[in-house]
Amino acid sequence: MPDISHTRNFCIIAHIDHGKSTLADRMLEMTHTVEDRLMREQLLDAMDLERERGITIKSHPVTMRYEALDGQIYEFNLIDTPGHVDFTYEVSRSMAACEGAILVVDAAQGVEAQTVANAYMAINRGLEIIPVLNKLDLPNADPVQVAAQIEEILGLDTSDILRVSGKTGEGVRDVLEMVIKKVPPPADHRGEKVTPRALVFDSIFDAYKGVVAYVRVVDGSLSVGDSIRLMATNVVTQLKEVGIFSPKQVPRKTLEA
Repeated sequence: MPDISHTRNFCIIAHIDHGKSTLADRMLEMTHTVEDRLMREQLLDAMDLERERGITIKSHPVTMRYEALDGQIYEFNLIDTPGHVDFTYEVSRSMAACEGAILVVDAAQGVEAQTVANAYMAINRGLEIIPVLNKLDLPNADPVQVAAQIEEILGLDTSDILRVSGKTGEGVRDVLEMVIKKVPPPADHRGEKVTPRALVFDSIFDAYKGVVAYVRVVDGSLSVGDSIRLMATNVVTQLKEVGIFSPKQVPRKTLEA
């Protein structure tokens, strides 16, 4: 049974085109979740429209295993969220499945509309927020000025703000280490008699598998063959497959809180 104290659930939030998905790419590389030969830009953006337009439309979860500087192995459950205002609901559902959020801000563009909206949404949900200045490789980057904006407009402490480049990978390991340090692990209810519960934060329809629900298991466990009830519609159905995204779908026998 994995050590739940070594689990971190977090999302990446930002204004559109501030480099969320590129930063997620570097995290996938650094955690060796994807082989080098299979790596491509904005790997988590799997929809054709996302790749065509270069934006994130659906929230994309992925599980990564990271060997920290202290030698310990941590399991990171990351959700890459959309940045466009039209997909705010997607972001809010993703936040409900997390304990922390990486707030990415373009060091050249500064704080923009969805930076503010997403930051306040995370604050209201009680998430631990890690502010990150991205695109430090740009010649017009002004990290000092943008850090001052974050502190003045959002009220976040920027004394230990991280400065990274999603393009070059500079500073990405510092982000992973900060996730371990600041984002709390999920509450441990194992050993208690609890009714299995899960939060559905997104779903897709697969022509071969049917409905694929993206869930955060809150209490208990879910296994193949279990009967579940969808509380919103009162529909009872049976689980035909459970698994994780890494970043492709990987079947597992059981999902545990």
